[in-house]
Amino acid sequence: MTASAAPSGSDTSGSELSDTELVARLAHLRVDRDNASFYRSWFAHELRINRCADCGRWHQPPRPMCPSCWSWNVVPTAVSGRGRVHLLMRLHQGPPAENVDYSTGPYPVVTVELEEQPNLRFTSTVIGIAADDVTIDMPVQLAWIERNGAPFPVFEPAQG
Repeated sequence: MTASAAPSGSDTSGSELSDTELVARLAHLRVDRDNASFYRSWFAHELRINRCADCGRWHQPPRPMCPSCWSWNVVPTAVSGRGRVHLLMRLHQGPPAENVDYSTGPYPVVTVELEEQPNLRFTSTVIGIAADDVTIDMPVQLAWIERNGAPFPVFEPAQG
Protein backbone atom coordinates (compact mmCIF):
# COMPACT_ATOMS: atom_id res chain seq x y z
CA MET A 1 0.00 0.00 0.00
CA THR A 2 1.43 3.37 -0.91
CA ALA A 3 0.25 6.93 -0.66
CA SER A 4 -1.09 8.14 -3.97
CA ALA A 5 -1.62 11.48 -5.59
CA ALA A 6 -4.83 12.30 -7.39
CA PRO A 7 -4.84 11.56 -11.12
CA SER A 8 -3.93 14.62 -13.15
CA GLY A 9 -6.90 16.49 -14.51
CA SER A 10 -9.25 15.20 -11.82
CA ASP A 11 -11.06 17.39 -9.32
CA THR A 12 -9.37 16.97 -5.95
CA SER A 13 -11.22 19.70 -4.08
CA GLY A 14 -14.42 17.74 -3.64
CA SER A 15 -16.32 21.01 -3.67
CA GLU A 16 -17.37 20.34 -7.25
CA LEU A 17 -18.97 17.02 -6.30
CA SER A 18 -22.73 17.17 -5.96
CA ASP A 19 -24.26 15.28 -3.04
CA THR A 20 -25.39 12.60 -5.49
CA GLU A 21 -21.87 12.21 -6.91
CA LEU A 22 -20.37 12.15 -3.41
CA VAL A 23 -22.70 9.35 -2.33
CA ALA A 24 -21.96 7.42 -5.55
CA ARG A 25 -18.16 7.81 -5.20
CA LEU A 26 -18.32 6.67 -1.55
CA ALA A 27 -21.03 4.02 -1.96
CA HIS A 28 -19.20 1.77 0.53
CA LEU A 29 -19.69 4.39 3.29
CA ARG A 30 -22.79 5.85 4.93
CA VAL A 31 -22.80 9.46 3.73
CA ASP A 32 -25.53 11.75 5.08
CA ARG A 33 -26.04 15.49 5.50
CA ASP A 34 -24.26 15.51 8.88
CA ASN A 35 -21.04 13.98 7.53
CA ALA A 36 -21.02 15.03 3.83
CA SER A 37 -18.51 17.86 4.44
CA PHE A 38 -16.24 15.44 6.32
CA TYR A 39 -16.19 12.97 3.42
CA ARG A 40 -16.12 15.67 0.73
CA SER A 41 -12.87 16.98 2.27
CA TRP A 42 -11.15 13.70 1.43
CA PHE A 43 -11.22 14.66 -2.25
CA ALA A 44 -9.13 17.73 -1.33
CA HIS A 45 -6.79 15.47 0.70
CA GLU A 46 -7.84 17.27 3.87
CA LEU A 47 -9.19 15.83 7.07
CA ARG A 48 -11.89 18.30 8.14
CA ILE A 49 -13.31 17.67 11.57
CA ASN A 50 -16.21 19.61 13.03
CA ARG A 51 -15.24 22.46 15.35
CA CYS A 52 -17.61 24.64 17.33
CA ALA A 53 -17.26 28.28 16.28
CA ASP A 54 -18.61 29.36 19.68
CA CYS A 55 -16.56 27.37 22.22
CA GLY A 56 -13.74 26.09 19.95
CA ARG A 57 -14.22 22.39 20.80
CA TRP A 58 -13.45 19.84 18.08
CA HIS A 59 -15.62 16.73 17.87
CA GLN A 60 -15.52 13.53 15.87
CA PRO A 61 -17.57 11.79 14.50
CA PRO A 62 -19.33 14.65 12.71
CA ARG A 63 -22.46 15.93 14.42
CA PRO A 64 -24.41 19.10 13.64
CA MET A 65 -24.42 20.28 17.27
CA CYS A 66 -21.48 20.85 19.62
CA PRO A 67 -21.57 18.20 22.36
CA SER A 68 -19.91 20.63 24.76
CA CYS A 69 -21.95 23.87 24.56
CA TRP A 70 -24.85 22.64 22.40
CA SER A 71 -24.27 25.32 19.79
CA TRP A 72 -25.40 24.67 16.23
CA ASN A 73 -22.55 26.90 15.01
CA VAL A 74 -20.34 24.00 13.93
CA VAL A 75 -17.81 24.37 11.11
CA PRO A 76 -15.85 21.57 9.35
CA THR A 77 -12.23 22.65 9.82
CA ALA A 78 -9.02 21.09 8.51
CA VAL A 79 -6.73 19.54 11.12
CA SER A 80 -2.97 19.23 10.80
CA GLY A 81 -3.12 15.45 10.67
CA ARG A 82 -0.30 15.18 13.21
CA GLY A 83 -0.71 13.21 16.38
CA ARG A 84 0.31 10.15 18.36
CA VAL A 85 -0.93 6.57 18.31
CA HIS A 86 -3.35 6.27 21.22
CA LEU A 87 -4.70 2.77 20.56
CA LEU A 88 -3.26 -0.04 18.45
CA MET A 89 -4.91 -3.18 17.15
CA ARG A 90 -3.21 -5.78 14.98
CA LEU A 91 -5.95 -7.56 13.07
CA HIS A 92 -5.32 -11.14 11.94
CA GLN A 93 -8.72 -11.40 10.27
CA GLY A 94 -11.48 -9.05 9.31
CA PRO A 95 -13.76 -7.88 6.56
CA PRO A 96 -12.36 -7.70 3.04
CA ALA A 97 -10.81 -4.35 2.14
CA GLU A 98 -8.82 -3.20 -0.86
CA ASN A 99 -5.05 -3.82 -0.34
CA VAL A 100 -5.59 -5.65 2.95
CA ASP A 101 -4.25 -9.21 3.02
CA TYR A 102 -4.57 -10.79 6.45
CA SER A 103 -2.66 -13.89 5.32
CA THR A 104 0.61 -11.91 5.13
CA GLY A 105 0.50 -10.96 8.81
CA PRO A 106 -1.38 -8.64 11.08
CA TYR A 107 -2.96 -5.47 9.70
CA PRO A 108 -2.47 -2.40 11.92
CA VAL A 109 -5.50 -0.33 12.89
CA VAL A 110 -4.75 2.70 15.04
CA THR A 111 -6.65 5.39 16.83
CA VAL A 112 -4.59 8.56 16.71
CA GLU A 113 -4.99 11.40 19.17
CA LEU A 114 -4.66 14.51 17.03
CA GLU A 115 -2.56 17.39 18.31
CA GLU A 116 -5.36 19.96 17.98
CA GLN A 117 -7.07 18.92 21.21
CA PRO A 118 -6.73 16.28 23.94
CA ASN A 119 -9.09 13.36 23.29
CA LEU A 120 -9.69 14.34 19.63
CA ARG A 121 -9.16 11.00 17.94
CA PHE A 122 -9.41 9.48 14.48
CA THR A 123 -9.16 5.79 13.56
CA SER A 124 -7.49 4.43 10.42
CA THR A 125 -4.39 2.42 9.53
CA VAL A 126 -0.66 3.11 9.40
CA ILE A 127 1.35 2.73 6.20
CA GLY A 128 5.08 2.79 5.52
CA ILE A 129 6.03 0.68 8.54
CA ALA A 130 5.79 -2.99 9.50
CA ALA A 131 2.76 -3.78 11.68
CA ASP A 132 5.06 -5.09 14.43
CA ASP A 133 6.95 -1.76 14.52
CA VAL A 134 3.87 0.38 15.21
CA THR A 135 3.80 1.37 18.89
CA ILE A 136 1.58 3.26 21.31
CA ASP A 137 2.59 6.96 21.54
CA MET A 138 4.40 6.80 18.17
CA PRO A 139 4.24 10.17 16.38
CA VAL A 140 2.35 9.96 13.08
CA GLN A 141 1.13 12.26 10.33
CA LEU A 142 -1.71 12.14 7.86
CA ALA A 143 -1.16 10.45 4.49
CA TRP A 144 -3.51 9.39 1.70
CA ILE A 145 -4.10 6.20 -0.24
CA GLU A 146 -6.69 5.25 -2.81
CA ARG A 147 -9.33 2.79 -1.63
CA ASN A 148 -12.44 1.81 -3.56
CA GLY A 149 -11.62 4.43 -6.19
CA ALA A 150 -11.55 7.36 -3.76
CA PRO A 151 -9.01 9.05 -1.45
CA PHE A 152 -8.74 7.47 1.99
CA PRO A 153 -7.00 9.03 5.04
CA VAL A 154 -4.30 6.95 6.71
CA PHE A 155 -1.29 7.70 8.90
CA GLU A 156 2.45 7.22 8.43
CA PRO A 157 5.37 7.65 10.82
CA ALA A 158 5.98 11.37 11.38
CA GLN A 159 8.98 12.92 9.67
CA GLY A 160 11.42 14.73 11.95
